[in-house]
Amino acid sequence: MKTRITELLGIEHPLIQGGMAWVAEACLAAAVSEAGGFGIIGAGGAPAQFVEEQIRKCRAMTDRPFGVNIMLMNPEADEIAQVVVREGVKAVTTGAGNPGKYMAAWKEAGVKVIPVVASVAMARMMERAGADAVVAEGMESGGHIGSTTTMALVPQVADAVHIPVIAAGGIADGRGVAAAFMLGAEAVQMGTRFVVAQESIAHDAYKKKIIGARDIDSEVTGMSHGHPVRQLRNPMTREYLKKEKAGASFEELEQLTLGALRKAVMEGDTVNGTLMAGQIAGLVSREQTCKEMIEEIMGQAAGLLGNRAM
Repeated sequence: MKTRITELLGIEHPLIQGGMAWVAEACLAAAVSEAGGFGIIGAGGAPAQFVEEQIRKCRAMTDRPFGVNIMLMNPEADEIAQVVVREGVKAVTTGAGNPGKYMAAWKEAGVKVIPVVASVAMARMMERAGADAVVAEGMESGGHIGSTTTMALVPQVADAVHIPVIAAGGIADGRGVAAAFMLGAEAVQMGTRFVVAQESIAHDAYKKKIIGARDIDSEVTGMSHGHPVRQLRNPMTREYLKKEKAGASFEELEQLTLGALRKAVMEGDTVNGTLMAGQIAGLVSREQTCKEMIEEIMGQAAGLLGNRAM
């Protein structure tokens, strides 16, 4: 499928891997890019030096384009913004803030800028600021979420901006890709399914939780404090929601989740860890290589879309 996104990023398939903190490192990004998608290294809260090391490691594993996701709340966001310029990264996706102050430097260096947005207003703002595309992410997604569903958000963003739109949230197979295209998207971004890729460094216990998840097994914490996070339910989320309902302060609740994502991803702690995953986890049934995943997904999508020229 050829779209403005495949042309913009120089990729074969309009399928982008989400920049998931601790999960989206060099091995996964390289495997996705090698399979014709667009791999992304997730900076998360990591230091700039780590991001630089991951970029170089990924480049040693693939000569295909890949990108970096920058969480703008990262204390070293300024340094990471410079790293992607120095390293000649193809594109940057951003979250948790406005990337406006980096836009000029990135554009001058030829870095494509693709902010993640959860509203029409933010999409328009990013287009005015010079973004090359936007990821319209619905609340079905795992991790930090907005308040609008993918089905409602994507067509409204597609109608509101002239730059290409990438749909995210609740997409894990070719049916989701086809639906996203019908809504006006020109690519999709997927996270949860890639967590269980064979090339993913996520702990087997974390992968098994996703593979074994049902449609009702995700829940949202932090809604009352304006920091909603979707994850699979476990003893930690039950304790969090109990305290949240009782009126605990944001600071007290934060103590429950400090380092919890790393515990889940790296240590396989499914009791105290944060098992970030989208509502689509119930559709993820097995571990595959990135190549197998992408070929299966794009084959399904092409069949549903009738191989129409994009």
